[in-house]
Amino acid sequence: MPRLSGGMRVNQAIERRVIKAAEYIVATGATVRQTARVLGVSKSTVHKDMEMRLPQLSRPLAEEVAAVFMRNKAERHLRGGEATRRRYARLRTKEGGVQE
Repeated sequence: MPRLSGGMRVNQAIERRVIKAAEYIVATGATVRQTARVLGVSKSTVHKDMEMRLPQLSRPLAEEVAAVFMRNKAERHLRGGEATRRRYARLRTKEGGVQE
């Protein structure tokens, strides 16, 4: 089995990353993108960790993460609308317009 510096097996490192990501998501309500940014991994990695690896490590934690993801999915249209509003407000200020 390959080892990382410090003598940790690769699987152990992955398991720790998965648990760390899951605990972060549950504690903060973070989205997949936010979690990926904080942990320095890709969105695909976070998705694979949460959907495939986490249920094998901790079913209760996986259920909590799934609940956060469902809430985030339900609120996604609100976050998108807010981002669009901020972008156009920023454009209006650059053009000398009035910001709302």
